[in-house]
Amino acid sequence: MAASTLHRLMLAGEIVLYLLIGLLLTGRFGWAWQQALGLAMLLMVAGRCFIIGVTFAFARAHAAPPPADCRIGLLRGIALYVREVAAFFALFTLIMPFERLFMAADRVGRSEGGRLPVLLIHGYQCNRGFWIELRGRLERAGWQVATVSLAPVFNDIDGYVEQVARRIDEVCAAAGTEQVLLVGHSMGGLVSRAYLRARGPAKVAKLVTLGSPHRGSRLAVMGPGRNARQMIPGSAWLAGLNAPGAVPLPAATVSVYSCQDNYVMPQDSSVLEGAKVVPLAGLGHLEMAFSPEIARRLLAELG
Repeated sequence: MAASTLHRLMLAGEIVLYLLIGLLLTGRFGWAWQQALGLAMLLMVAGRCFIIGVTFAFARAHAAPPPADCRIGLLRGIALYVREVAAFFALFTLIMPFERLFMAADRVGRSEGGRLPVLLIHGYQCNRGFWIELRGRLERAGWQVATVSLAPVFNDIDGYVEQVARRIDEVCAAAGTEQVLLVGHSMGGLVSRAYLRARGPAKVAKLVTLGSPHRGSRLAVMGPGRNARQMIPGSAWLAGLNAPGAVPLPAATVSVYSCQDNYVMPQDSSVLEGAKVVPLAGLGHLEMAFSPEIARRLLAELG
């Protein structure tokens, strides 16, 4: 099943539930339909606030001590939570369920000035709609940018390798290059490393991972699918991926992560051995999709 289909089904089920609650209230208590609709909208917002609250509760319980210059106070923490809820609402309620309405097809042409094309790889339960903001920022900066929607949603991570390999070949052909720059968010960084383990780094000049659980995340125990099981800390799959010499990384590899990540925990699980490590403060996991700071860092690393 594609991620967009899954999100539309979940959204439809949620709306039906709210309609049933509204009908119950209007019939039993004599509420006007406007009151029932208002309650339904409030329930939708409250549900998303609760889900993100759970992720932050897990993050706090399994937090890694941040570097001194990456600590944040209460007010920044509250602002972080609000931005993460907004990102969750935008991505999972609007953009990714209806990705074809929001995301135009990739426009990869011949690369100029020696720049290699960029391939963006999304994370768990997402699709290419995750990149709606960052793709635009990269394109406006003059980069040729491609995306991919990994399917099925709950696949073995190694099962995505062939799809990534085909997309890399398509992008290289369109851009007239022999290599691409890979950027992976969350599970997308693990998918990128799985590709490198299987196919080698010949076609990848640089790898940048954003909030990727290189040593797993405690939150993965709550996720369905084999890919979620593989992202549990200590899994056999992660042990194989992190074995010495298992993954031939490009010479230019960067691991960017947030010290307050609410999906990858402990947060320093995103540190990739052998890579340049860039810790950031006060960023949520989903917020990375819209973060100007992530865009600046990404442009700097790609450049």
